[in-house]
Amino acid sequence: MPKKRDGGGLSKTQQAAKFLGVSVLAGAVLAGLALPAAGALGLTAKGSVEGFDDIPANLKTPPLSQRTTILDADGGEIAKVYSRDRTVIGLKDMSPYIQKAIVAIEDARFYEHGAIDMKGILRALNKNAQTGGVSEGASTLTQQYVKNVFIEEAGDDADKVAQATQQTIGRKVKELKYAIQIEKELGKRKILQNYLNITFFGQQAYGIEAAAQRYFSKHAKDLSLEESALLAGIVQSPSRYDPVNDPQEATRRRNTVLQRMADLKDVTQEQADAAAKEPIKLAVSRPKNGCITATNGAGFFCDYIRKVFLNDKSFGKNRKVRLQRWNEGGMTIRTTLDPQTQKSIQASISDHVYDDDPVASAATIVEPGTGKILGMGQSRPYGFRENQTVINLSVDHDMGGGAGYQPGSTFKPVIAAAALEQGTSPEQEYPSPYQMPYPSPVQTCDGEWQGTDTTKNENKEEVGPYGMKEATAKSVNTYFVQLISDMGICPAVKMAQKMGIERADGKTLQQVPSMTLGVQEMSPLTMATGYAAFANGGQYCSPVAIESITDARGRAMKVPQTSCHSAMSKKTADTINTLLKGVVEDGTGKEAGLQGRDSAGKTGTSDSRYAAWFVGYTPNAAGAVWVGDPQHKRKMYNITIGGVPHDKVYGADTPGPIWRDAMTGALANRPAPALPTVPIDDPAKDREKNQGDDGDKGGKHKPGRGGHGGDNKPGGGWHLPGWPDVLGGGNGGW
Repeated sequence: MPKKRDGGGLSKTQQAAKFLGVSVLAGAVLAGLALPAAGALGLTAKGSVEGFDDIPANLKTPPLSQRTTILDADGGEIAKVYSRDRTVIGLKDMSPYIQKAIVAIEDARFYEHGAIDMKGILRALNKNAQTGGVSEGASTLTQQYVKNVFIEEAGDDADKVAQATQQTIGRKVKELKYAIQIEKELGKRKILQNYLNITFFGQQAYGIEAAAQRYFSKHAKDLSLEESALLAGIVQSPSRYDPVNDPQEATRRRNTVLQRMADLKDVTQEQADAAAKEPIKLAVSRPKNGCITATNGAGFFCDYIRKVFLNDKSFGKNRKVRLQRWNEGGMTIRTTLDPQTQKSIQASISDHVYDDDPVASAATIVEPGTGKILGMGQSRPYGFRENQTVINLSVDHDMGGGAGYQPGSTFKPVIAAAALEQGTSPEQEYPSPYQMPYPSPVQTCDGEWQGTDTTKNENKEEVGPYGMKEATAKSVNTYFVQLISDMGICPAVKMAQKMGIERADGKTLQQVPSMTLGVQEMSPLTMATGYAAFANGGQYCSPVAIESITDARGRAMKVPQTSCHSAMSKKTADTINTLLKGVVEDGTGKEAGLQGRDSAGKTGTSDSRYAAWFVGYTPNAAGAVWVGDPQHKRKMYNITIGGVPHDKVYGADTPGPIWRDAMTGALANRPAPALPTVPIDDPAKDREKNQGDDGDKGGKHKPGRGGHGGDNKPGGGWHLPGWPDVLGGGNGGW
């Protein structure tokens, strides 16, 4: 939240300093040391300011920080973000009353004097000397504008703000020199416009347009006389004259402004009296700053936009430059977020996982071929209260996410794609016992892995042999362990890299055979964009979230573009389509299948059920859904999620239906093209055709492998080097 400038009165020390400053400046001018308009002041104040001529000649005026508006792909507003709630406008968009009111109360002789007001200085000096305090100031509107420039430049740095507002002779002299420059370069109307755009009106409102919106929910050009007088009166002390918290004090101050306007003939006495009789009628619009105000659960996507801006060199050479540009604001950012998709994601998640459940859910949908992020949501709302979070559970750690979650068997298609690219047939069979040791050693990119780990399938009934299609549909662990062991780990690592699949913590993928079971933490966005390559004929496109940006002047800014490249051949991608269609048609993902359109996908669960997944796609959308404990502490056994009790959670029974409902809504009334596939023979059915009913015929023999014996027949068996003979033939074999 932006810091609120102190609007209270001056301390006695500050009063003394201000009195001294007015006195010294007046004395300096009256003594004829040098009039500012004549050149150099020649004034020095030991320990507080250098010589007047040594002050830089040009005041650097930083761009005024303004609101940035973030839009969805259809132009609907997602949120407004700002470090200063401000909208810069011209005088033509400001009510004439506010222009007259601010001059009347802050600098009545504004149009008559130069950078400094000699009469004002003398009057203030005389009155302050009589009272022994500071009852009247001498700063012109131009000098106040210069001070506000210093404050704007300081931003939210408390020390710099203190320096910009300190009551010292040195600061006054700097104000004076820059005021001379400003008067010469800008002229009165531009100074007034700039002043009304920069000054603070309290309640987080900077500039007259934001103030009009905040207090009256209207534009500055529509302000009435009494409303203008009220806002002009606030400027001197925003906290003291705050009409929201102290309407009586604000009313007195407003009436003072009205009378001053009447005295200066800006309005008639009758107009001023009539306005003064009116009670304050506020129509307050509460500050709505930041992603916390986003609708349809888009707060996390909104925050992701900020992360993209701060991390991408398209917006500046280093993070400091990019942060400064973001804080300046004034931009209109049109994003890739599709409102239909976003609404569908959030509705689906809300139906299946409650925000106070012991586990959470996150989902992301992207567009194959473009990398556009179409939707991003999660079960725990964006915020700081109980059951809320500001951690984006859909993205990697460096983009505002957590440490990621083990994707489990949703990683298996990556292994399959790598094997197919190496020339492995999709009809390749492995014995796939219920439980087996990892083959060792296994080749890595820079050596070999050796170990004694074991793995097993989900169910004891899952016993091979299996071909790739059936093993994928049933998510057979031991099949894929044998596949990566034969292929080697390096092709799998390289395939993951080409598909943009990386660890959520930013570390490199560990080269271990267990990677085939998805034991390294990933994010939903990573998995969705990776699977999108299958839908896109093997072409991977990096995720993008920003369509376009215009700056405060309406100029187009350069934005990052997706980067697409071939991750695999089209034949491989089409083969994976065939394998993963089988998952939703006849395998573990049947509960996720879509009605009336082609879809493909894969279920996944992690060890001990800390996480459950479904990742899938159609030709025009790819999405990933995760369910689990972000803290990796709650195992999903004997748990109720979304009001539904589970003995244990599977990727099919919770993430699957979330994916199905989210995709159904996202794709409603949109084209339903077919996924390209390839024919894959089923080795098991081939064996059945070649085996006699009495089991006296050997199975179909694959080169380099033993045949599958019939019941009680000593077939050749499946023998892998270094494996126990129990995996060979005899008693039916494997």
